[in-house]
Amino acid sequence: MTEIAFERWPKTPRLFDSKGVVITEKIDGTNACVIITEDGQIGAQSRNRLLPMGPRGMDDVSWQKEDNAGFAAWVRENRDGLVDELGPGRHFGEWWGWKIGRGYGLSEGDRRFWLFNTDKWGHLAEPPSGVPGLGVMPVLYNGPYALLAVEVALLDLALYGSKAAPGWDRPEGVCLYHRSASRIFKALIDK
Repeated sequence: MTEIAFERWPKTPRLFDSKGVVITEKIDGTNACVIITEDGQIGAQSRNRLLPMGPRGMDDVSWQKEDNAGFAAWVRENRDGLVDELGPGRHFGEWWGWKIGRGYGLSEGDRRFWLFNTDKWGHLAEPPSGVPGLGVMPVLYNGPYALLAVEVALLDLALYGSKAAPGWDRPEGVCLYHRSASRIFKALIDK
């Protein structure tokens, strides 16, 4: 017979609180993560799986799908800089650029990994980072939750284009990180 156990209902976060929200541009690429262990080992993952860290480079087309559009190759090629810059942990972000998602008009081979956690990695918004292509999502708003802030951020992107890739006139939308809920929500321009 299965024993019945108590499970606490989690505390409900407040929608309006002093921690506030951060609204960033939502970039159309592929979700990725750099994994760095305490002893300096490095790995890569997509949204759904660990990626092979084999020997092929980013230009090997047959490797691209298995490698999440060259992300694992980029991690491998920038291993030392990533370990120095990011340190141990799982570092989630978007791998985007040439031949990934919307492409954003970037030139051949120009691919970037931009981190989601703007509170921790905001200093990477000011290039140059020690790692080519490493950055952080552009912050469009940081303050108390307000639906109007979301609407203004979407309108700004729709009218003036991408902040991540200036001149790109088809940005995807925004992501709102609610600090108290520790959740990200998205709002798309096209939908």
